[in-house]
This record gives sequence, C-alpha cells and structure tokens, in this order.
Amino acid sequence: MTYDRLVCANCAAPVSEGRCPVCRANRERLQQEGFFGGLGGVNPMALIALLAVLIAAVALLAHQTA
Repeated sequence: MTYDRLVCANCAAPVSEGRCPVCRANRERLQQEGFFGGLGGVNPMALIALLAVLIAAVALLAHQTA
C-alpha cells in the first residue's frame, strides 16, 4: 500500500501531506521501506507456491532436454 492513501489517526489528514509530526515520521518510514515494500505484503505461502512452480518448471525443462 502506498502512503498517499493512508489517513493519519493523529490529525485525520492524508499522511502524504505530512501535516503533523506523526504524519511526517510515517511518511519518511514508508519512503525508506519503499524499496522492499512490494514484497512486504506478499503472503509467505504464495512465495512458497511460486517457488514450487518455478522448481517444477525447471525440472520439466531439464527432463525434456535430456
């Protein structure tokens, strides 16, 4: 989730506007986590399932070429 949709519980303004110290602190934290933020919300079981599918695909390709 991006911080432009979040509403601050302290001042009831959008966090992206940074009206209060709480908004500004959370905005900074979310910007720093932005690099890995996309993977932060992914379900671990979904990652395991994706890994299993990739392993199966590689195994199938290796079997077909042999």
